[in-house]
Amino acid sequence: MRNKAYEVGTIRRLQVEKGLVNVHPKCYIEIQTLAIEGEVALSTYPNAIASAVPTCIRGVVIIHIIHRFANQSIRFKLIIGFLVFVIPLLSLLLFNNNYAIHVVRDQVANSNENLTTLYMDQIDRNLEEVDKYLRITAAFESDLLPLGIAEEEDRDQYNFAKINLFNKLEKDVANYKSIDLLFAYSAVNEDLITNHPPEMTSEQLKKIKKGITAQLQDKQKLNDYRSGKWFAHNINGQYYLTNVKSIGNVYIGGWVEASKLMVPLSLLELGQDGRAILITDNMEPMNDDNFFEENHIDPDAERGRSALLGKQGKYLQVSKQSGQGNFSLLILIPYSTILERLPDLQRVSSLVLVGLLAMLPFFYIFLRHIILLPMNRIVMVMRRVRDGNLEHRVEKHPVSYEFALMNDVFNSMVDQIKQLKINVYEEQLLSQRAELKHLQLQINPHFFLNSLNTIYNLAQFKNYQLIQEMSSYLIQYMRFMFQSNMKFVSLEDELAHTRNYLHIQAMRFHEGFTYDIDSPPSAANAKVPPLIIQTFVENTVKHAITMDEPIRLSIEIEVAGAEADKPFLNIVITDTGNGFPDDILRDLQLDNAIDTEGREHIGIWNARRRLRLLYEGEAKLMLSNQAAGGAKIAMRLPLLFEE
Repeated sequence: MRNKAYEVGTIRRLQVEKGLVNVHPKCYIEIQTLAIEGEVALSTYPNAIASAVPTCIRGVVIIHIIHRFANQSIRFKLIIGFLVFVIPLLSLLLFNNNYAIHVVRDQVANSNENLTTLYMDQIDRNLEEVDKYLRITAAFESDLLPLGIAEEEDRDQYNFAKINLFNKLEKDVANYKSIDLLFAYSAVNEDLITNHPPEMTSEQLKKIKKGITAQLQDKQKLNDYRSGKWFAHNINGQYYLTNVKSIGNVYIGGWVEASKLMVPLSLLELGQDGRAILITDNMEPMNDDNFFEENHIDPDAERGRSALLGKQGKYLQVSKQSGQGNFSLLILIPYSTILERLPDLQRVSSLVLVGLLAMLPFFYIFLRHIILLPMNRIVMVMRRVRDGNLEHRVEKHPVSYEFALMNDVFNSMVDQIKQLKINVYEEQLLSQRAELKHLQLQINPHFFLNSLNTIYNLAQFKNYQLIQEMSSYLIQYMRFMFQSNMKFVSLEDELAHTRNYLHIQAMRFHEGFTYDIDSPPSAANAKVPPLIIQTFVENTVKHAITMDEPIRLSIEIEVAGAEADKPFLNIVITDTGNGFPDDILRDLQLDNAIDTEGREHIGIWNARRRLRLLYEGEAKLMLSNQAAGGAKIAMRLPLLFEE
């Protein structure tokens, strides 16, 4: 029997009662099960949806999306069918473009690698010739020896040697066009001898001499020079290359400005934005350093062959390390220059790709006007009809013959459904009125028999005064019962009737039963179903009161949501008894049929059924057991007043 409660129809009825209309039936079953096991309170059903079973709800949403795509509407099929043909074609064109770009880039990279190697070898050969000259001079030049002693020991010989060295450097530097200066340095006398280049001013030469002297006095740099390599130095923002040979305390070396080595590379065709740059081992540019900053180029970020550098990778890098020093030659080729060399077929492919992409919106507009829009009009009206709005019809538009026929047939069908629904609705109203009257008549004998049984018990004690009082309460009670064929009564009358019943029970059980009623005066004229409160009060008296311990019953009523569009009455009935048995509570919560001992809890079933008929699902009835003991009945009724 209990398995029937999990049918979709029953679950939907429970959802309407508890305000969970938008929750999937499977999720509601899981919430209801948690509530029965005590993990979720009945009064917190809406919150339980978000906290107790979020996985279930997400699963239902995913299933709904999959189901919708599985149906594959015509719109979906048309778009997918078009994409099945277009995407492979576009993919082929994109692949062809990328492949051609990579091929051209590799060819350009290989060509420029060879060119870079050629120019780097030329620079190395020039520097190697100077290096060979310095080694020979250091080994065989006799005028270097006097520089190794203090000038005061033999001033004439020292000055004579300086003159000879100056003349030699002035003469020999003309044989090496790739360098600027040849110099000799006496560490003992801290004296530097250089040639004087004609294109250099005295002030410039003075600064360079100062820089050379500072390097030769730096022990760390002197140790580096022993390797025989050319080293880069930055003096006042200008880079120079230096090579030094030593003979004791005497040093001879060559000095060249880095930018001078780049003069032959000016013949390279690198495009308007291309550059050939010398860089140190620390990846610092030795010339044109502003170019790196302006284009956000970090040559140290990509050290691989043919790496892309700069903003959005718009430069192709080709580099070659020098064999003579701690520097490299870096060539940067603009990517736009490379792509200019693509064949005309590549350009045609790009135009085809752009043309296809441009045609997509026009093709979709064509499909939308011919098929999708007429179909969408029908679908929108279908959804509104499905939601119960039978006033909508498919409007007439200039469409194809097939869609015009579909529109006419659908509109005719909706007219017939509307008329049929009106007829069914009128029959349902008559049936509901008959059922409601039957439920009220079913309650009357139940209360009457209980009342007679109470008077009979009091008569056995021959307490006539108490019988008179109870008879007075019973007369008022029965007068209300005979008038209860109305659909609604005022809350004030319902509470007066409930007090009559409670007075009778209090006189019957004495100190074993007490009660209190708390209701705001503003709700006195509110309309409620007759006997809706007295039914649950009677159920509490019948099942909670025992002779072992006193029982207290409380009725609390409040008006909630007064500021909202739909205010409501909260009616809470609690007692201090043992509460509902677990199996009975589970069946009551699931709205299962109760049939223990013949007619037990028929009043609760009748009350729930009447609330459903009178309020059409807007009323809520929640049954639970309190943590401290005792039953709790909570009703939430729309706040109605007589118009």
